[in-house]
Amino acid sequence: MIGDFEAYVLYALWWGLLAVKAFALGDAIFRKDAAYVANDKQNKAFWLLILAVFLVLHALLPSPIQILNLIGTVAAFVYLADVRPTLRSTQSYY
Repeated sequence: MIGDFEAYVLYALWWGLLAVKAFALGDAIFRKDAAYVANDKQNKAFWLLILAVFLVLHALLPSPIQILNLIGTVAAFVYLADVRPTLRSTQSYY
């Protein structure tokens, strides 16, 4: 009974974090490279590479609490909490 609950929580967490990483990658795709540089952030290619690699790894790994998934989750949240608001303030789209 408790094992089933834990499995459902991990399953929901896996899908939720996959959605967060996909959203971060999608947002990064539509921003201009010049906006990253103008706002003193890493360039667009860096963020696309990081977010895409960890999105693929997330899809391949079965557990959201494996170390590579956790690193990717941190990267996605850093993008969403730090980079995205800065880029949105300049309203730069691809």
